[in-house]
Amino acid sequence: MAHLKVIREDSTLRLHCSGRWDALRLASVIETMQAEVLPIRNTVITFDLDAITHFDTAAALLLHRDIRTLEANGNEVTLKIEDSAVRRMFEMVGRHAHPEATFVTKMPGMLESVGVATVEFIQDTKGLLAFVGETSWTFVRLFSSPRTFRWREMLFQMNESAIKALWIIALTMFLVGVVVAYQSAVQLKTYGANIFIVDMLGISILRELAPMLTAIVVAGRSGSAFAAQIGVMKMTEEIDAMRTMGLDPFAFLVLPRILALMVMMPVLIFFADVAGVVGGMVVANIELDITMTLFLERFREAVDIKHFWVGMIKGPFFAAFIAFIGIYRGMLVKSDTESIGLNTTKSVVEAIFAVIILDAFFSIIFTNLGF
Repeated sequence: MAHLKVIREDSTLRLHCSGRWDALRLASVIETMQAEVLPIRNTVITFDLDAITHFDTAAALLLHRDIRTLEANGNEVTLKIEDSAVRRMFEMVGRHAHPEATFVTKMPGMLESVGVATVEFIQDTKGLLAFVGETSWTFVRLFSSPRTFRWREMLFQMNESAIKALWIIALTMFLVGVVVAYQSAVQLKTYGANIFIVDMLGISILRELAPMLTAIVVAGRSGSAFAAQIGVMKMTEEIDAMRTMGLDPFAFLVLPRILALMVMMPVLIFFADVAGVVGGMVVANIELDITMTLFLERFREAVDIKHFWVGMIKGPFFAAFIAFIGIYRGMLVKSDTESIGLNTTKSVVEAIFAVIILDAFFSIIFTNLGF
């Protein structure tokens, strides 16, 4: 918040300014100035700006305007500014701002905020549907002319987005298997049910943990990379240049990334399954004295193959959502670096949220189907 404290010292008046002085926080300062300071006449007034943490052009404009009013009323106004950034901003506005310039500090009301959020949601939904439709149509055209598809670009994206992420996913799942097995071993030893750690690890890792954590790692790594790459191309107008040259950005940029991730996600989930089970096997051997042979025999008997396929089926769907969201967010980037950071962050958050929602949906469907 922006703060203005009026301090009377003998025949002078000191105005102690502190906090963040910007366009959205100046309402209280304006009220204090109009009620207590601007009516004053024939007084020495000092503005102390040393405690200000942020000072923008709106604050400088307000200060210049009020100083002119005070001097017109016969007051002697002085400034105390130690911060060089604040001083530069104040002097720059004094040189370039129009004397009659004004600004609005009114915060938007609840109804206005809801309306703006609703319009933005409708626009985002419309843009997303258009993006999905254009991508789907490009995918349909691929079957009529497969030679025009950029297979080399797809192979490159398979390497960049999946194969290079293989070790971090395997290490993550190995550690998750270790942690889950260790925490379970403590409880199972209490009841003498050591062997059931194999059942719990096999079903939970193959069915839920491996697909979910693989998708989350891919969303944070590859989804954000898609958003950043496409965003930079959008900001530098490379995508517009492609359209000018008669090239379809969806065929050259979007489809290879989506298909590459959809093809490679089951592979990543398979390696995550292996790493997670190996991590649990190590802990089962150390904590519960279950040998590798006994573990694998129990795993083959107790863990049905359907749990493996349930996890694998989720992979392409998770990949499609992650790639769609990352690329779509990249397409929304405007011509500034802040927009790249904002949309990259949103792509990761939205992709992880979508994966969790999709996983819950699959859990309900497979449970009702008896899988």
